[in-house]
Amino acid sequence: MRTILRVFSYVRRYPFMASAQMACAIIGTLMVLVFPGVTREIVDVVIPKGQMDRLPGLIFIGLAAYFAQDLLNSLRIQINNTFEQKVIYDLRSDLYERLQRLPLRWFDNRPTGDIMTTVSEDIPAVERVLIDGIEQGVIAILQITVVGVFMFRTSPTLALIALIPIPFLIAGAVAYTASSKDRHRGVRKASSAMNSLLHDNVAGMRQIKAYAMETEEHERFNLASDALRRATLNVMRVWALYRPSMNFLNNLGLVLVLWFGGRAVYESNLALATNPNLKAFTVGDLAMLLLLMRFFYEPIGQLHQLNQLFQSGRSSGERVFEILDSVEEKDTHEGRTLSSVSGHIIYDHVEFSYGKVPTVHDICLEALPGQTIALVGPTGAGKSTLINLLTRFYEYDSGTITLDGAPVHELNKDWLRRNIGYVTQESFLFNGTVRQNLCIGKRDATDEELWSALESANAKHFVEVLPDGLDTKVGERGIKLSVGEKQRVSIARALLRNPPILLLDEATASVDTETERQIQAALDRLMKNRTSFVIAHRLSTVRNADRIYVLDGGRVLESGNHEELISHDGLYASLCRTSLMA
Repeated sequence: MRTILRVFSYVRRYPFMASAQMACAIIGTLMVLVFPGVTREIVDVVIPKGQMDRLPGLIFIGLAAYFAQDLLNSLRIQINNTFEQKVIYDLRSDLYERLQRLPLRWFDNRPTGDIMTTVSEDIPAVERVLIDGIEQGVIAILQITVVGVFMFRTSPTLALIALIPIPFLIAGAVAYTASSKDRHRGVRKASSAMNSLLHDNVAGMRQIKAYAMETEEHERFNLASDALRRATLNVMRVWALYRPSMNFLNNLGLVLVLWFGGRAVYESNLALATNPNLKAFTVGDLAMLLLLMRFFYEPIGQLHQLNQLFQSGRSSGERVFEILDSVEEKDTHEGRTLSSVSGHIIYDHVEFSYGKVPTVHDICLEALPGQTIALVGPTGAGKSTLINLLTRFYEYDSGTITLDGAPVHELNKDWLRRNIGYVTQESFLFNGTVRQNLCIGKRDATDEELWSALESANAKHFVEVLPDGLDTKVGERGIKLSVGEKQRVSIARALLRNPPILLLDEATASVDTETERQIQAALDRLMKNRTSFVIAHRLSTVRNADRIYVLDGGRVLESGNHEELISHDGLYASLCRTSLMA
């Protein structure tokens, strides 16, 4: 119930649409009383008394009531569609905003496909409960109440007989609800697992083909799909027993009223023969009562369907609000800024762990303004972690990192990241044009600035020959460009930002020697007069650094320039002989 109440808060954003939709629903519901009344009048008065001149008027009234009901229903549906899409938009917007504000640590433990399932499937399921569930639930209860009152006015005894199935219907609904939560959670979990697998396989299709893994991955997908099939069938199997059982109880009430109502008409006719002053229970009364019962039990059936909808929506709502309730990272707009950045960075006894296992220990290092600092060491030594702590993608556990004397955890994250250029080994390009990817570095960059940045990044010549130049679409993750081309576009993007601090994480690791030479030339221009941190496994990238820090096991083992470390004949010298390439 707490989840549904939270979802209900979105309805309050559009009070006019909610009121208009509800007004159409209520007035349309009241129209159901007209035709049973018309039927009784025709059966009891018009036909027995031969008042056939009244028949067209009564028929017109009944037809007009149905027309009004359907007209209001059409208007309600149009309002409903607009209403629900606005609510879906708001929910998705709030969810996406929260996703952007969550720390990277949260994403480390959440499959991308699971997040996509929540946004694309769970939100519409919540919306159906929000809009359809609330509206139809109110209409159903209103219709049951109004029709019930008229049934009691027609015949209190038969109305009570019509209520005989109600306790059994309530008991069935309670039993179904009590056991349905885990079933619907199982469906959402299985759907999320399948979508996560599908997302990974589509992203890794080249690897699947390269290693001839089609058969194995097809089997994995079939297993995930079968789990979803079984979870869905489990829900449907119980529903297939629950819904017909409830319908049978509804029909049982109808049969009971027909039985006792038929006897009541017969007994009323016998009583009238001896006492004409008695109030008769006529065939018209019985006909009207049977029609009213149809409108009485129909919304009860809708409530059963809404119960199914509610259970599914509750499971989806829990997943949506699990994200909305996740602890976001500190507001990127909070914190102080510096009037200027010279780039003096100090790590002072910094400690950090991703989980229970420590990742970096007692890190102390310093970068003077304009210096190039190289971080080298075996895989898993903690090099990328140090960069992630400087950008505040993660927050260090203890110690201090300062920028120009200011602790970075006190600085405005937005401001801090705008003063840092970041070029990674896997240069991520969005599925847009070259121009759009470059303008991430500077939103209002002119064409002249774009071409200048591309030229400095040794990328101008290949962009010029692309089919549409700057407006060429690069495909998902830049798939239409080579690894080296993507890397140079990333460097051009960093050049456009013109940051005082530069972070290079294996920027030349995945390219051939000639491409590396072009990229390194671009990087040399990019690093000029900037404080730069360089992570690399190639000697040519790090040997000219002002200072090299050698890490292993999350600790700084050695520091110095290239010649000092070679003469020391420690880990760095060993790496130069074995791993680093000249």
